[in-house]
Amino acid sequence: MESILTKEHRELVRSLAAESEKSGQLHPLLLNMAYQHNWFKLFVPEVYGGPGMKLPDILKLEEELAYLDGSLAWTITLCSGASWFTGFIEPSLVKDILTDEQVCFAGSGSIGGTARKTAKGYIVNGKWQYASGALHATVFTANCVLQDDKGNTLQDGEGNALSKSFVFKKSEVQVLPGWSYMGMVATGSHAFEVNELEVPENRSFVINAHIQITDEGFDYPFLQLAETTLAVNSLGMARHFTDLVEQHFFTRAAAKRYEAQQINIFAIELKKIKDELKTIRNEFYQVFEDSWQQLRTNRAIDENTLLRVSKLSRALAHQARTGVDKLYPYAGLEAAKKETEMNRVWRDLHTASQHALLTFDL
Repeated sequence: MESILTKEHRELVRSLAAESEKSGQLHPLLLNMAYQHNWFKLFVPEVYGGPGMKLPDILKLEEELAYLDGSLAWTITLCSGASWFTGFIEPSLVKDILTDEQVCFAGSGSIGGTARKTAKGYIVNGKWQYASGALHATVFTANCVLQDDKGNTLQDGEGNALSKSFVFKKSEVQVLPGWSYMGMVATGSHAFEVNELEVPENRSFVINAHIQITDEGFDYPFLQLAETTLAVNSLGMARHFTDLVEQHFFTRAAAKRYEAQQINIFAIELKKIKDELKTIRNEFYQVFEDSWQQLRTNRAIDENTLLRVSKLSRALAHQARTGVDKLYPYAGLEAAKKETEMNRVWRDLHTASQHALLTFDL
């Protein structure tokens, strides 16, 4: 696969991945790299200072980053994905937020709070889990159920609770350290909360309701945008693990650790898994390219194509994990030793695969 990053960048990321995990957050040199290349603003419209990178290239960048370091790629993916919301936020607020050269969005997709209406805006209370990049984020976004001034839940005509998304500044939230999972350690995906926080009306927005600022491809549907970006993270990590197992196995084979028949069995299995991953990777990118060209040409993507994008995103993530699990036994105890690169990649992939969007291969 053609590399997007320079050799120096690839070597730097690989060399610092273990240190990032040990400290529970991205190494300062990796953060500096992300700031210099505007990776936390991948989806910010160009008029606001975004890098002008379009979704096809973003997917390939995220896949390559995931090959090098799952935590870095996941943090870039989730934080830059949250920056996509700038297209729906009042322009004056966006410009204020983006004055910080190290701006980074973090947040949660779940509805974890309430927003009580006031004369000037809202009073917000809530707690949200799994905000990747929380330790260095400058902006937080969160979803809340709307209430009237008496605290009654507002409903639509069918009796469903109304909700909105909100923007908080770093100084307004309390980060609650608690990311204690086996993988993606350096993402620092901690929880955050706000208590009786009064915010003005312009701190609220509704995704897909009204695009404040347009940019090519900005109207790519958010569900499929999320599914595709998450899927390529699993793909990159699976490719990395596959290469590590291959190298480790044949190093052991050269040391006469296996019989000829055993080596042949592994070689056949390895080729099968590589071929399967390559095939579904090609299918995924082809379907995505179809959707992208439809959007550019027709300003819309037909429903059948969107369904295919969603299905192949999930299928790709599932194939990535399945292939890795088939190869795992061939790596011996090296794969189970927590200090090794192989083990870190395995843990990162299996933690990432727990994301709700990738659960069902339907």
